[in-house]
Order: sequence, then C-alpha cells, then structure tokens
Amino acid sequence: MRLEPLRDAFLLCVIDHPARQYVGLFLCLYAKVGFGSRRIQMKWYGIALAAAIYFHSFAADAQNAAAPQAPVEQGATVEQGLAQLKNHQPQQALATFQEVLQANPNDVATNLYAAGAALDLYQGELAVKYAEKARQLDPDNWKVHTTLVVAYAVADRTTQRNAERELLRKLHADPKAPDAVQSNGFLVDMFPVKQYRVEAIEYFQPLGKFHIYYRFLIRNQQGKRVWTISAESNDFDEKSWEQAHAQAAADGDRQFQMIGEGDDTHVDYRMFSGKAVYDGVKAQVLQILNAQTVPFPGEAQ
Repeated sequence: MRLEPLRDAFLLCVIDHPARQYVGLFLCLYAKVGFGSRRIQMKWYGIALAAAIYFHSFAADAQNAAAPQAPVEQGATVEQGLAQLKNHQPQQALATFQEVLQANPNDVATNLYAAGAALDLYQGELAVKYAEKARQLDPDNWKVHTTLVVAYAVADRTTQRNAERELLRKLHADPKAPDAVQSNGFLVDMFPVKQYRVEAIEYFQPLGKFHIYYRFLIRNQQGKRVWTISAESNDFDEKSWEQAHAQAAADGDRQFQMIGEGDDTHVDYRMFSGKAVYDGVKAQVLQILNAQTVPFPGEAQ
C-alpha cells in the first residue's frame, strides 16, 4: 500500500475558478487516498472533504484580502459644511447641513449653520425656518436670536426683526446672559448691492469716541472687506448743531455723519439730523453705494 504525499496532490491540482476551488481540491485528495476497504475510503473521504473546505475558506480569505477594497462612502458631516462655508461654497454647505439634519433634525448648532448658509445665499425664508427651529429647541440661546434677527431682516419681516432687536437689547442688559452682556453689538442685516455684499452691524451703545451707531461692512465676491461705511455722531459736530437746533436736540435728535473708510482713506459722504433709525440709515447707505462708480481703495489689492 503506497500513500503519495498530500503535498504532491496540491501541487498537481491547481484550480483557478473560485466556485470550483474546493471541489477540485476534494477530487484531487480523494484520488490520492482512494485505496483499501470501503470504511477506510469513507474515512479518508471525510478527511479529504474537510481539508478541501478548509483550504477553500483560507484561499477565499486570502483572495478577499488581496483584492482592492471599494472606498466606504461617508455621510455628510458638520465639519464638511463648515469647510465649504470657509471656501465660499454656501450652496454646497447648505446641502451638507440639510443632509446632516435629516439624520439629526433636533441639533441646535446644525440648524443655525443651515440658517447661516441660507443667509449667505440671501434665502431669508429658509434661514427663518432653520433659525426658528433652533429657537424652538433652545429658546434662551443668544446665538439663536442673533441669527433670527438677520434671518427676519433678509426675509423682509420688519416687525419680527425689530422684536428680535429689542430682545437682544434686553439680553444685553441681563447679567444672567453673559454672552449678550459681553457683546457690544450684533449683525442686524445683510444685503447685496451690485457686486458687493453688505453686512450691517448695530451697536447697543454708540461705539468709540466718534459714537458709531451703525457700521456697514462692504465685501467683495471673495468675502474680503474692501470698504466700511459708518453712521456716527461725534461730540464736536453735535455741540454746534445743538446750539443751532435747540428744540430738535431737546426732542432727542442728533446730527449724524456718514463716513467711509478703508486702507487709510477717509471720505465724508454726507450729514443728516434726526434719530438713528436703522431703515433710514440703510437707505442712505444704498444711495451711496449705488452712486459709487469707481472701485473702493481696498479693491486695488
């Protein structure tokens, strides 16, 4: 009785097709051990079959390990959306935040990010939707209300915008709202003019020695600030104006200057008297910008 080594059987029986691999191994093994009585044959039959299945499993695992794996697709993340905003891709960022919200619609921060992306696209009503959802989830959050006031402004909801402005002022005076107390103002509006984007800041108290009530940041399409227009009421001009307009001053009116600044350049645009009503100041800024016919000094760089 002669038993040829199993090693030789494997060397002679190379089967490439994965579906036939363990069958081929079994047949080769059985051919080499098919001797003796039926009981012995059946015993070796079982051993051969077990060995064939084992080596098939081993070969399949090796084949899978060697095969290139398809990349696993990752779901949208907040970090991706923030990176897209940073790269001036608000449309893609909005889509990313919306996908994140499908999985977690009650996340306050993501709703605010989605509102911010919508604002970058001047989609006021959509921004309101996400900002109001954030307010529903966290009504005392300072950032929720600073987002809402801009959303209402872009959506032309003046009454609701003004209500949020008053609420922000109350929060600013509330020692239990440290974020609001530490802020000297808030973004009240944003709007496009020509190729520019204008961000309007309202201060809780007139800022600095020139008493700035509102500041309008003029940005180009890349988001770079190229000019600033401020509505201010400095004490020097105010004193002479009060002497000439005693009754108006007694009624709370002041004299204001519209000043343009940027890259060491200063422009006195105009003066007006009355009260610092935001919509009236915004109308003057629109007139100034629409009359601008040359690039701003900051655009030369």
